[in-house]
Amino acid sequence: MKLKKLLLIPLIVILAGINCEDAYASENLPYQTYNYDYWGDVFYTPAAYIPDQSISGADLGTDQMVTPQDMYVAEDGKTYICDSGNNRILILNSDLKLDHIIDNFDNQGTADTFLNPSGIYVSSKNELYIADTDHMRVVVLDESGGIIKIIQNPTSEVLDSDFQFAPLKVTVDYAGRVYVVAKNMFQGIMAFDENGDFSGFSGTIQVEISSYDKFWRIFSTKSQRERQIQFIPTEFTGIDIAPDGFVYATNVDTNGIQSIRRLNPKGQDVIKKKKTGNLSGDLYWSDNDEYGGASRIADVVYRGNGIYSVIDTTRGRVFTYDDEGDLLYIFGGMGSQEGTFRNPAAIEVVGDKILVLDSFRGEVMSFVPTEYGNLINQAVALRYDGDEASAVEVWKKVLKLDANFELAYTGIGKSYLAAGENKKAMEYLKLGMNREYYSIAFKRYRDDMLKENMAYVLSGGLLLVIALFIRKAIKKRKIKGATENE
Repeated sequence: MKLKKLLLIPLIVILAGINCEDAYASENLPYQTYNYDYWGDVFYTPAAYIPDQSISGADLGTDQMVTPQDMYVAEDGKTYICDSGNNRILILNSDLKLDHIIDNFDNQGTADTFLNPSGIYVSSKNELYIADTDHMRVVVLDESGGIIKIIQNPTSEVLDSDFQFAPLKVTVDYAGRVYVVAKNMFQGIMAFDENGDFSGFSGTIQVEISSYDKFWRIFSTKSQRERQIQFIPTEFTGIDIAPDGFVYATNVDTNGIQSIRRLNPKGQDVIKKKKTGNLSGDLYWSDNDEYGGASRIADVVYRGNGIYSVIDTTRGRVFTYDDEGDLLYIFGGMGSQEGTFRNPAAIEVVGDKILVLDSFRGEVMSFVPTEYGNLINQAVALRYDGDEASAVEVWKKVLKLDANFELAYTGIGKSYLAAGENKKAMEYLKLGMNREYYSIAFKRYRDDMLKENMAYVLSGGLLLVIALFIRKAIKKRKIKGATENE
């Protein structure tokens, strides 16, 4: 079933209509753009983002990047790239031109270098947090490259005595707490206080054991149990942090159900999910081809207004969601053409552009929004700010480009609901397949009808009571008259 639905995409593209075909031809994209409706069926969409440029080491006037693993866009617009294979950090200015390179630093009077740095984060104070993976430490530098501190060799009763700290990704909240995704660490994201001391785990994901497996493990011998699958928590792959201090993290999920988490300061996942959907990229896939299997979400970037995007390394697609778990749009793919990837490793945003770091090619690829993508971003931002009325006109423009976009109908329906126009709200919420808000609109519409017709209802009820009273009186008189005649 999964394979059949995925293979329907090209057919849907062909049958989508002349206008859609013209849009596809004019953009000449190397990938198909689609989404899923309420029932989980695939439908073709206009492109939300299109390729803009690719940036290699040669374009920057330096050596070719070798297996770069991470990048980060700081508040001042500069882009920091972990050129892992070259053991250096590339810093690009807001125009994506090379500003300078950090490949060494002074460590208390001794020249020090990096070894396969795989993660980078820059604080609001322009402090660089570098996951220096093979040196098993997090190096913290000031903006001039001076050493601030080094986080290494964490110790705790919850850590094995032979645990080797190999940080892969790093981020920092407004209080200076450091969150690290470490290699072979399945208990969760490692958390460190502002002094660099290990304080525990955040976002631990417990894998549930099915009743079937529990039953058979009871009757298994010790050797059989040792050969069975070990039920350990899953590993994290990427991390980002929102201004409110909530951590967005991605994790491996071979079932393709949830690969994205939003962790509060207590480490609890509070992300909103749809009952009929998932937060793990593609809903359907095949297990039998080169790009088979569930989407493997490698990284996440929080974009503001509740919007976040993730990158899938299985099929090279970028998935974007809003704060309510709605899938907004999909773009990208695997291949050798411009706009496709070989091994996407990280995702970031600079202005309205989306940047994807391809580890295999050693390039940063830039994508710019189309009118369709811009309108969706604007409408979601307006709705997130509570300005449903202003969002309506934007949603209507989205529907002119994509009449199948259910979220636009829902957005308009919610606006009408907020304005008290419950009948119109019902119409749009039905088209948006939003049962929850349709029920609310229906109840309000029913109450409105009762209020508007209450006088008639009461008058009718009073007349009915009077009629019944008269009928009863007449019946009594007839019975009395019949008795007297006897």
